[in-house]
Parts: sequence; C-alpha cells; structure tokens
Amino acid sequence: MQLLKGKLAIDFMGKRRYAMILSAVVLAISIGALVTKGLNFGVDFTGGTLIEVGYPEAVELDGIRDALAASGFEGAQAQHFGSSRDVLVRIAPQAGKDTVELSENALSVLRQQNASMEMRRVEFVGPQVGEELTEQGALAMIYALIGILIYIMVRFQWRFAPGAVVALVHDVLIIIGFFALFQFDFDLTVLAALLAVIGYSLNDTIVVFDRIRENFRKMRKGTAVEVINTSINQTFSRTLMTSITTLLVLMSLFVFGGEVIHTFSLALILGIVVGTYSSIYVASAVTLALGVTKADLMPAKVEVKEGDGSSV
Repeated sequence: MQLLKGKLAIDFMGKRRYAMILSAVVLAISIGALVTKGLNFGVDFTGGTLIEVGYPEAVELDGIRDALAASGFEGAQAQHFGSSRDVLVRIAPQAGKDTVELSENALSVLRQQNASMEMRRVEFVGPQVGEELTEQGALAMIYALIGILIYIMVRFQWRFAPGAVVALVHDVLIIIGFFALFQFDFDLTVLAALLAVIGYSLNDTIVVFDRIRENFRKMRKGTAVEVINTSINQTFSRTLMTSITTLLVLMSLFVFGGEVIHTFSLALILGIVVGTYSSIYVASAVTLALGVTKADLMPAKVEVKEGDGSSV
C-alpha cells in the first residue's frame, strides 16, 4: 500500500493473478461440494410439514430433536421461532404416510415429551410446490443475470458486461458452495439473500465501472492497468465503508435475530464479503483481460457542417 500526494495507491491489478488463483481454488471447492454433497434443501423446496408449537417456559431444542428422531422422524428440524418458548418444527415427507398422519404423529411425540406443549399451526408443502419453487428460483437468477448483461452493455461497453456477470456468478457459486459444504439449510430466505447479494455486488461493480470510464477519458497518458488501479483506489474508501456498515447490521441480525433468520443473514454476510472482493478482483480483472482501451470509452465525435448547423 502506498500514498501518493495524500491519496491511496494500492496496486490491485498487480495482484490479479494471485486473486485469480484464489478464486479458482475456492470455486473448485464450492463446485466439488455441490457435486458430492448437494444442497440441503429445506421444506420450502422438498415439501413436507411445518408445525409451530408453544411452551409455557423456555425449552431446549436438543430434547425435541432427540424425541422426534427416536420416534422415526429422522432429519426433523427444530428451531426457536420468535422466542425460546416458541418452536418451529420441519418434517420431511415419508413414503407411505400422508401429511396429516405425519403431523398427528409428530404432535403426539411432542406432547409425550412435554405435556404442556400447545399447537399453534400446521402447514403442508407438497413436493410439486417444492419443485416449482426450485425451478422458479433458478429462473429468477438466470433472468437477473441476463438483464444485468444487457444493462451493462448498454450503459458502458460490451467488454464490461462479461466481467460484471462473471463476478456475479462467482459470488453465487461461492455462497451456494459454502451452504453445500457445511450442509446449512437452503430455503426461500437463502434464495432471497442470493438475489439481494446480486443487487449489492452489481451496485458496487457499477460504481467502479463508472469511475473507470471517467478516468479513461481524463487520464490521457495512463495505461489500462494504471487507469483501473486509480479508479479502484478512488472508490475503495466508499466501498469499504459501505461494506463495513452493512456488515455491522447483518452481524446484529445474525447474533440477535433468532435462529429463523440465521441462514438468511449468514448468506448476506458471506455475499457482502465476496461481492466486495469480486467487484475489484473479478469484474475489473476480466474487463482488463478483454482488452478495454481508451478508444472504447471515448464519446463519438460529431461533425457540424458550416452554414446550416446540421450534424453528420
């Protein structure tokens, strides 16, 4: 890190090859986890039964999980919902048993484990609904990426578009790979977090791209590497402060928001960190590798004929 005339001067692009190696390793781990382990889809996607129950006093989740597992409900999930006295139980579908029978059996187990338990609500998610949600969620991300590709091409220049899309795909793959590696629940809240990360990362990338375009027009003697480095340094303090303040809010949600939104806040925390990194070392590096030059970003010259003021 250097300071030139009181300004930050970090050689970001000088380290881009090391960053590419790091990204390749992390992506390989993520893809490997997705292939070998797969995502641990929640009831939202797989279908199943959701039961909300209440207790007069705080209850330990381990006892509930053990009681359900001992009664044949393998993989049943239990988490606090709002307070330590409210519990949300998710049960996967079982062959040969309908959802009504499953819910009644589960409630019977919970009453035996604690007779003071009160049933609040029971909801069923069919496997067909889960399949539709999976398909629609994937399509939502694909449509978002296509729209972003077109937007970047129109706003900047075509060499910027692949860098932005590659950075977003990079971010999404790392997040879902992380969830596959550690087998965290992947439900609709995590999908919503992924879409939010796409928006956040894209906004960060556009800020950098705007400054790159501006500096390509202002810095007449600078090389492409120098222009991109200068642009990233000029926006780095803004990027860093935005990321830190956002992370502070998300860390508060993760710690104090309850177990229901743990995976949501976790996905966003990881997305902010990875998205900040990719805006610098993925989007900008890919744009540089595609050979962006000053001529690509200079405004078109307009010739005016003498006499009539018309342009050609």
